[in-house]
Amino acid sequence: MNLLIAAIAPIFAIILYIYCKDQYEKEPRRLLLYNFLLGAIVSILITTILYLGTDIYFPLNDEFSITQQFFKAFLVVAVIEEFSKYIIVRYFAQPNKEFNEPFDGIMYAVMVSMGFAATENIMYVLEGGYQVAFLRAFTAIPAHATFAILMGFFMGKAKFAKNRSKYNLLGLFLAVLFHGAYDFFLFIDFIPGIWIGAFASLILGIFLSSRAIKYHQKNSHFKI
Repeated sequence: MNLLIAAIAPIFAIILYIYCKDQYEKEPRRLLLYNFLLGAIVSILITTILYLGTDIYFPLNDEFSITQQFFKAFLVVAVIEEFSKYIIVRYFAQPNKEFNEPFDGIMYAVMVSMGFAATENIMYVLEGGYQVAFLRAFTAIPAHATFAILMGFFMGKAKFAKNRSKYNLLGLFLAVLFHGAYDFFLFIDFIPGIWIGAFASLILGIFLSSRAIKYHQKNSHFKI
């Protein structure tokens, strides 16, 4: 039970933080819960199916190949995981009438992503224990949040733009880019010290996420 709490505590800390940042028009908690559950269940199922297909058609065998690890990080892990979150935001959250200001893109993307991260984190923590829980609370979990915020920022713009597809796909691209970069530097751990690149990517993602949140707060339709 304590391990389960350790696994989900950082998830709900991030959700609460983003919820508080939605200053002018809170989203219905029921709808937020639906998006969280879709991320935790449906997104994970989509990811699992796509991973199985990838393993069949594009098996990666050379553990010490930078090229293969690049392919794995960007074109397998990042694309599959972010796409599985994107389609939920795009086809469930974005069309909803409650999605009525740009900041909502961030709010719903974070809910879906934190649902995904919750399921993933529980599996890792139950296997690896408190040390894994502590490490991921300051690395993988905030990383998933930054990917979501960057995606949600542009999906929020897309809802109210003429060229909706351009902004939606730009959000997906940025999430994949930052996710891929983060994973790539961790995957090539056979190069001493290269893991620092993952933290540099995370710090940049946090900085850009902060800017994205402030931008949509400033330009809220409901700001008086």
